[in-house]
Amino acid sequence: MIKSLAAAALIVLTQPGFAASLDLAHSQIGFTLKQMNVPMEGRFKHFSGNVSLDLKKVAASKADITINIASISLPTPDSTAETQKKDWFNTAQYPTARFVTSSIKPLGNNRFQFSGKLTIKGVTRDVSAPFSARQQGALTLVDGVLPISRLAYKIGEGEWADTDTVADQVQIKFHIAIPANSK
Repeated sequence: MIKSLAAAALIVLTQPGFAASLDLAHSQIGFTLKQMNVPMEGRFKHFSGNVSLDLKKVAASKADITINIASISLPTPDSTAETQKKDWFNTAQYPTARFVTSSIKPLGNNRFQFSGKLTIKGVTRDVSAPFSARQQGALTLVDGVLPISRLAYKIGEGEWADTDTVADQVQIKFHIAIPANSK
């Protein structure tokens, strides 16, 4: 029985369209925001996801990525601690953010456009952005920038809703490495 289950799992995992886990050692999700008109970089240390990306049949591709919001890292410990609080990410109630694609289409020259749903702090919004993808050895590397409004996701409420202190626009930067078996 166990051998039958293992064989069935192996068949499913090797079928086209199987979504592979990300190569986390070669992947990064970061962001840029402006505080008092000065750019500030940050990143999320922990995230996971499954991606099925076939550059020859991109319309059948999909992604589902979950970010551990408490793993946020900013330049100072005080800034990092502040983002955990209720007015910012409220990580006690909303420990994760999630992105799920609804479509991916080719734009030409190794450029593509994804559309999907991004959920942060219990708020789900439609998002779309271009990205590039290329093969590098056994990995497909995906790079892009997704601009979002932090206020649309209730990030920085109360006194922090003032966009003169922290700008509303945030650029989420992603570099995702997908193992070759994700096709």
